[in-house]
Amino acid sequence: MAEYDLPRDFRIRFAADFRSVYDRRCGKSDQYVLIYGRENRLLHSRLGLSVSRKVGSAVERNRWKRSIREAYRLQQRLIPTGYDWVVIPRKQRPPALRQLQSSLQTLTRKLARKLEQR
Repeated sequence: MAEYDLPRDFRIRFAADFRSVYDRRCGKSDQYVLIYGRENRLLHSRLGLSVSRKVGSAVERNRWKRSIREAYRLQQRLIPTGYDWVVIPRKQRPPALRQLQSSLQTLTRKLARKLEQR
């Protein structure tokens, strides 16, 4: 079970790290989430969450964060490594976990290809 954990080192926590991802201006989106990414020169990928008040109440924002973290945690072996990912949810209720997993996997792969071409 330890292979599916999401330790603190695998999360983006500082404003400067979020800013560096946003400054890269490279993103992909679908009906559920918008994902920005950039290469991080590490052996693993890191996840950052940006859930604004526009998404809803604190309960809804926390539900989004839990759902995204869980989907990422379960899919991290299939998501490209060596990148920083910032996930921003759309203004709606969180989708089913399977849909969110599929969305994260698809968007991160497309975004990794886009980043490699730059």
